[in-house]
Amino acid sequence: MIDAQDVVVEYGKKASAVRAVDGISLRVAPGDSLALIGPSGCGKSSLLFAMAGLVRPKSGTILVNGDPLVRPRREIALILQNAGLLPWKTVWQNANLSLLLGKEYPKTTAAAVLDELGLGEVKRRYPSELSEGMKRRVGVARALSTSPSVMLMDEPLASLDTLTKERIQDLFLRLWAKHAFALVLVTHDIEEAAFLGRRVAVLTDRPARVKEMVENTSMGEQDYRKTAAFAETVRRLRAALER
Repeated sequence: MIDAQDVVVEYGKKASAVRAVDGISLRVAPGDSLALIGPSGCGKSSLLFAMAGLVRPKSGTILVNGDPLVRPRREIALILQNAGLLPWKTVWQNANLSLLLGKEYPKTTAAAVLDELGLGEVKRRYPSELSEGMKRRVGVARALSTSPSVMLMDEPLASLDTLTKERIQDLFLRLWAKHAFALVLVTHDIEEAAFLGRRVAVLTDRPARVKEMVENTSMGEQDYRKTAAFAETVRRLRAALER
C-alpha cells in the first residue's frame, strides 16, 4: 500500500522555488489502481517520482506498507515512458538487471516472468532486434522480477500505435489482477486512464492539486472498452479536464 498525505514537491530554493505538487493526499491499497491525469507539466510525474522515493517532498509524508518512504525501495517498481533497456544486454539480462545488481534480492531469474509476458522465445535477442511493444514488455518484466507490492507507471505506452497500446493495456490489467500490486499510472490518455484506473484523480494545472476524484467501479469487467460504463467514465474525465 502507498499512502501520501499532504505532499508538497518543490524544485529550487527560496524565492526561485517552483512548486510542482501542492498538498496532495492519496491512498492506494493492495490490489487497487489509481490513474493520475491532468494538463501537461502539471506535476503528475513529480508526484509519481516522490512516490518512488526519487524526489523528496518539501513537506508531507509518504508511507509504503506503513513505513516512511525516504529512498527507493525494493517493493516499489517504476516503469518509465522509455523502457530504459541497455542495448548491449539481451532481453534476459535486461529483465534480470535488478536482481543482478542488488545483493538483497533473491537469486532467481526472470524466466517465468518472460514466459508470462510472451518473451521467452526472444530472451537471447538484443533491444535493437525488438519491436517497440516488445521493448515495453521487457521493461515490465524487469519491474515484475522483484515481486513489487507497488507498481508505478509514468506514461508507459506513449508513442505506441493504438492496437499495440490496447494489447499492452490488456496485459497490464491481467498482471494487476494476478499479482495484486497497488498500481499508480500517470497518463495523458483519457481512455487509458478509464481502462486501467479503478479511481482516476484529475489534477489541476501546476502546482498539482486534486480537482476531482472519479470512481470507476466497473473497471476490469470483460470487454470493458465496449461498455456504456466505459464511455460514461471517459465522458466524465473529459468534462473534469475541461472545467
